[in-house]
Amino acid sequence: MNSFHFELIHRSKKSRARVGRIHTPHGIIDTPNFVAVGTNGTVKTLDNTLLHDIGLQLMFCNTYHLLLQPGTEIVRKAGGLHQFIHRKLPIITDSGGFQVFSLAYGSVADELKSRGTKKQGGSVLKITEEGVLFRSYRDGSKVMLTPESSIQAQKDLGADIIIPLDELPPYHISSQNLKESLDRTHRWEQRSLEAHLKNPQGQAMYSVIHGGIDHELRKTSCDFLTQLPFDGFAIGGSMGKNKEEMHKLLSFTLPLLPQEKPNHLLGIGDIASIDRCVPLGIDTFDSSYPTRSARHGILLTAQGALNVTKGENASNFFPIDKECNCPTCAKFTAAYLHHLFKARELTSMSLATAHNLYFMVRLMQKYREAILEDRI
Repeated sequence: MNSFHFELIHRSKKSRARVGRIHTPHGIIDTPNFVAVGTNGTVKTLDNTLLHDIGLQLMFCNTYHLLLQPGTEIVRKAGGLHQFIHRKLPIITDSGGFQVFSLAYGSVADELKSRGTKKQGGSVLKITEEGVLFRSYRDGSKVMLTPESSIQAQKDLGADIIIPLDELPPYHISSQNLKESLDRTHRWEQRSLEAHLKNPQGQAMYSVIHGGIDHELRKTSCDFLTQLPFDGFAIGGSMGKNKEEMHKLLSFTLPLLPQEKPNHLLGIGDIASIDRCVPLGIDTFDSSYPTRSARHGILLTAQGALNVTKGENASNFFPIDKECNCPTCAKFTAAYLHHLFKARELTSMSLATAHNLYFMVRLMQKYREAILEDRI
C-alpha cells in the first residue's frame, strides 16, 4: 500500500502560499521546505546522522552518479539507499535527465553565458527516442539511460519520491527544437510512469513540467502530464535568464497544476528565489547553494550572507549568528571559523555547512509560520 499523500493544512488569504504535509514511508515533509542536495548519498562534508539532528526532512540524491558509483545494484543489495547511507528520513532521487544538460553545457550559468554555443567535452554521445547514450566520466564506458532503466535504477535505490526520465534543453534553443524536445520528454515520462506502476514499491513519482520559457508549451506540458496518475509535479527546464523571467513563468505555471498534489521547483533554492516563489505556492525547493556557499566560507545569517574568511573576522569572538542555535554557533566563534578556513582545515567546511543547513531549516519554518498567520 502506498502511504504517500499530500495534506493541505492552510492556504494564505494574502497569496497562493500554502502550508502542507507530504506523508511518505519514511516520515513527514512539512511544506514549504528546503531540500539539500546529497549527490552521492551524502551532503558534502556532513554525515547523515547530523542531517537528522539539524532537522533536514528531505534529501535529494543523484541517480546518474550513484548508477556509475557504486552502482544501484550494490545499493539494492545493501537494503536500499536509506539503509546504505544510514538515513531514516525521506529521500528524493532524480532520473539522470539533468545530466543530459549538464554534461553537454556545464552549469545553467555557463550555458547562458555562452548562449548555448559552448559544449563541454562530448560526454553525451546521442539522444534518441530510446534514451540518452552517455560516456561515463569515471571510466569512459558507454552508458545507455532509458526511461525504463532510469526507473529500475531508482527502484534499486528505493527513494520515497522518484522522477521520470526527462531532457533539460538549454535556454538558447530554437522553438522547433524545444517543441521536439518537449514531445520526446512527454513520451519518456509516460514510459517511465508505466514502468513505475508495474512495481510501485511504495514509491511516489513526480512528473516534470517542461516547455522552457514558452508559456504555451508550459501549458501544453501541464495539460498532458496532469492527465496521467503522477503523485506530484516538479517544475523543470529553463526558467529564464533572470529572476524576473522566472517569476513570470512560475506565476503562469503554478495555477495550471492540481492543488491537491504537491509540487517541487527543481534546482532552485537560493534565498532570494525562495522569497519570491513561496507566495506563488511552491511546496519544496532543492539547491546546492547553501552547502556550496558554506564550503567557500559564505555563512547565511539573519543579517545577510557573511564571508567569514575576511580579515575583519580574525578577532570576531562572537558566534556567526547570535540568533542561531545550531551546533556551530552554540560552540564556536567567527574567529575560530576564520582561522580554520585560513588554515585550510576540512573541519571549517563541516561547521559552515551544518550552520547553513540549520539556517535553511529555520528559514522555512519561519515561512510556514508566516503563511499560517496570513502574513505572506
